[in-house]
Amino acid sequence: MGEMAMSFAALAGFVVGAVAVLFYRNQIEIPGKADAADDAETGALPQGVASVLAVLPSSAVVLDAHDRVLRASSAARAFGLVKGDRMMAAELLALARQVRRDGEIRESEIDVAGHKFGQEVTNFAVRVAPLGSHGQVLVLAEDQTERRRVEAVRRDFVANVSHELKTPVGALSLLAETIQDAADDPEAVTRFAGRMQHEAARLTYLVQDLITLSRIQGAEPIPTPGQVPIDEAVHDAIDHCNTKALAKDITLVAGGTEGLRIWGDDELLVTALRNLIDNAIAYSPEHTRVVVSARPAGDSVEISVSDQGIGIPEESLERIFERFFRVDAARSRATGGTGLGLAIVKHVAVAHAGEVSVWSKEGSGSTFTLRLPAFGGSAVPVQRSLEAANG
Repeated sequence: MGEMAMSFAALAGFVVGAVAVLFYRNQIEIPGKADAADDAETGALPQGVASVLAVLPSSAVVLDAHDRVLRASSAARAFGLVKGDRMMAAELLALARQVRRDGEIRESEIDVAGHKFGQEVTNFAVRVAPLGSHGQVLVLAEDQTERRRVEAVRRDFVANVSHELKTPVGALSLLAETIQDAADDPEAVTRFAGRMQHEAARLTYLVQDLITLSRIQGAEPIPTPGQVPIDEAVHDAIDHCNTKALAKDITLVAGGTEGLRIWGDDELLVTALRNLIDNAIAYSPEHTRVVVSARPAGDSVEISVSDQGIGIPEESLERIFERFFRVDAARSRATGGTGLGLAIVKHVAVAHAGEVSVWSKEGSGSTFTLRLPAFGGSAVPVQRSLEAANG
């Protein structure tokens, strides 16, 4: 379990040591009371042990000699490890009995049915240690589900980046060799040089998207937010995408309520809108329209990008914001897509304390909607507020 296991072991060692000190203090500092050993035999915890367990961030459980729960942290009950005075996880009970028999500390990993919303299984790093000499056992369980998920995402990300970089780099190498062999054929050299420029541009787009994603994916707040006019951001994004749209005779239309503003970063908003419009163009047939519109929504502003494209299959809707996921890999690569556009949109929304959603139907097109906090806490058009002030 690496560094996490080492820190977890250190924490467990601290707890066991602290509890042992409390046992010792109770034995020598409370004259006139029954022996601390008698308390242990009757299932009582020494004074102060509960206070030590209460400050632990992990799930902590103390079992007596008969596997009854003497003390359980709120985290242990929230995760469903403990119910009443019973330990519900059979694997933990088996470990506790082994520890009680031989007195050796044991570590393991277990999976239990998830008790958090949307979480099917919770994975715990577990450490079980004897507590005193009367059969009591301390169980510490650290939820590492999110850590494992992040590690899996990181591995997938590295593998995907390696694959995506390998394709244009390999193509460039092959084209360079071909040009060398065709040095006496100017027409072939020109043709292959054009292909090299195409692959180099694809590589550039991928690197730029990776840099953008790494800059915003930490879900950190925007360093210097300010008011961002939606109209300007929409027109800037459309200007960036006009060349691609013209190549397919796709009309880009701006509409909705004018004069709206959000609280955020104009460059990031333009980046998100550009990616949504590029995506709409790539998955739309020729001679269609892509509409970008804004409207007030209480304390937020909603910006929608709608197309008349091929739509998204229902089974893919939950995954389209994942990095490198493609509904149609062949079409995406043919149009130079990097597979990072929608992931960037999602992280831009998160950075603005907003969200992005999608409606789509196969054969009817898609609508992506960014919902972002309005400047001033209310989505009021600038022109309307000025008229009210003058009226």
